[in-house]
Formats: sequence, structure tokens, C-alpha cells
Amino acid sequence: MRAMWTGAVSFGLVSVPVKLYSATASHDIRFHQVHGLDGGRIRYRRVCEVCGQEVDYADIVKGYETEDGELITLDEADLETLPVAGGREIEVLEFVPADQVDPLLFEKSYYLEPESKAAKPYALLREALRETDRMAVVKVALRQRSTLALLRVRDNVIVLQTMLWPDEVRAPEFDILDASVELRPQEMQMAASLIDSLGAEFDPTRFTDEYLTAVEDLLERKRSAGDTREAPAAASAGGGAGGDGMSDLLTALQRSVEAATAKSSGAPSPKVPAQRPKPKSDTTKSEPAAKSPKKPSTPKSRTKPTTRKGA
Repeated sequence: MRAMWTGAVSFGLVSVPVKLYSATASHDIRFHQVHGLDGGRIRYRRVCEVCGQEVDYADIVKGYETEDGELITLDEADLETLPVAGGREIEVLEFVPADQVDPLLFEKSYYLEPESKAAKPYALLREALRETDRMAVVKVALRQRSTLALLRVRDNVIVLQTMLWPDEVRAPEFDILDASVELRPQEMQMAASLIDSLGAEFDPTRFTDEYLTAVEDLLERKRSAGDTREAPAAASAGGGAGGDGMSDLLTALQRSVEAATAKSSGAPSPKVPAQRPKPKSDTTKSEPAAKSPKKPSTPKSRTKPTTRKGA
């Protein structure tokens, strides 16, 4: 694993230098959207719904629409006025009983690894949390934004558990739950007996993602049967004689190489044409020039996960 953040856990006068690692990884198979006729990738363009023109990233700003239908736009200058959290400290605010924390507030989990010189204070904090059966409520800046989180112990590691803000948890407004329901003692006893008959110690390794396994098996069957085809190369984005900036740059570089080669061999050097600015997008576009297809490399088979941990 590669650390995604470095900083320190600070509580009282104690500071524990740590590295942050993502504790989870998705094993879902990702599919591309392709044209069923020729296998070409489906691309989406940034088109303004008012003028119909394709818009460059440099011309895009953030917009917020009010309930009254008014539009408020924020450009980079506006966003720079917002407070940016860039500290490298995990500040402990308080220690709370573990059974008082609603798991519904949990968002994403990260492992904390101590620096070599911080093994002892790290172990001290870990064992203190374990012995007191408490979690540390902390504030930390991740991706330039301050967030609420918990420090909790899992086996031998301290886990940083980011949390939702309280107003992000929706209330279950179901009127039927307020209705009076009569439960007879015999029904309660039967339900309890059923629960006892299915009782077990929780072991998430006993469960597997059957859908993921079925998708992997389906892909392998089609590949083994030869039901594949070469992935086509994407057409030039610029199209026509003009091309785009990248195509012009590659052409200039190629001719520069040819010129250097010709100079070393004594042959006359070809002239490198000046690059032309990228033409503005128009509603009428010429057909893109197709590139010769490239033979794709054989995809590596991913080790099939046999288990998936529960939430």
C-alpha cells in the first residue's frame, strides 16, 4: 500500500506521527460503454444546452440554482475566498464511549501506521482506547476540507473513520412505524427461537460476492470461446485537415526528429511548419480521420476474490 497522507495524531501534549492508508478497495469489474456495431468507445462532450457549442474546461464555472430559479455562478476567484484546510494534524477533541456512536454516521475507513520513532506512543493510544472501550472524536483535513472523524481500534491497528455530519443523516419519516401493533407472547417466543436457531459468530470470510464471480466466469467463457475482437483505435479528436493541438505538436516533434536525422546525414532538412491555433468548435464538424487500429495487449487476469468483507 502507498500512503495517501502524512501527519500526526495530537492529544494533550502527545504527538504521534502517522501515515494514512485507504483501508478498503473495490473489486467491482468496470465496463466501458462501447458502440455495439464496431466496438468504438462512447465519449461524452461538454455541450452547452443554451448555445449548443462544445465548451472547454477553461470556460466552465460552478453554478448553483436557487429554489426561485435564479442562477449563482462561482469562478476560480470566488472559490479561492473559501477557507481551505491544509493542516497535517489529527486533533483529538474528546473520547466517547464506543456504544454511543451510531454506525450510520460512518463514511470511509483509513489505516494509521506509526512512524518508526512513534511506535510506543501509538501503542499507548491504541491500548488505552481498547481498555477504556472508547473512541476518539477528531477533526482532520483531507483533500483541503476539514472533516469529522473517529479513531477506533481494529485488531492491532488504529483506524481513522471519517463521519457524516449529523445533518447528513436523514430521519426515517414512516408514519406506519408509529402505528400501534399488538405482539402476542407466543409470537415473540417463536421469533426468538428462530433467531437462536440461526445464531452464529460473525465471520465475513464465509460470504462471497456471487455476482462478481458470475461476471468473471462469463467473461472467461467468452474469451475462451474466442468471442472477442480487437478494440478499435479512437478517431482523431480534431478531425479534418486542421487537427488538434496535440496532433500538431506530435507532427512538429516528428519533423524535428527527421530534420535532426537529415542534418546528421548531410541531407537537406525539412521545414517545420508553424503551429496553428486550435480552431473554435462549430456546430458543423468534419468527419474525424481514422487512425490505423492498434492490436491491444492481452488483458491480465485478475486474481478472483473468494471473499468480501461485510460493511
